[in-house]
Amino acid sequence: MNFEKLDVWKTSAQLSAELYIELKDLKDWGFKDQITRSGLSIPSNIAEGMTRTSSSEKKRFLNIAYSSAAELKTQIWIGQKVKYIEKEQSTNWIKQLNSISRMLTGLTKSLTKTP
Repeated sequence: MNFEKLDVWKTSAQLSAELYIELKDLKDWGFKDQITRSGLSIPSNIAEGMTRTSSSEKKRFLNIAYSSAAELKTQIWIGQKVKYIEKEQSTNWIKQLNSISRMLTGLTKSLTKTP
């Protein structure tokens, strides 16, 4: 399966790029590194997983992507609370992550049904 055709990969890759762009001037290097790394982990693990041959390997990487989405959601929430991220931006990104999480769940379930 070509991961680049998956909406979940496209959406998460776009979100990762937005994180880098929006936080490029943030001086808290530790926070910026952590939030961009968790954001980058989502599409990266989708890509890696979907190039694997077995369903169990694909699901393992999709589960990692799902966990990275939860990690990123936490970091966005904290970033908004400490005023690194505007509330409107935070709300938008969290909505995107909720959608990404649902897509990952659906994709993982579809792999379970595949013989």
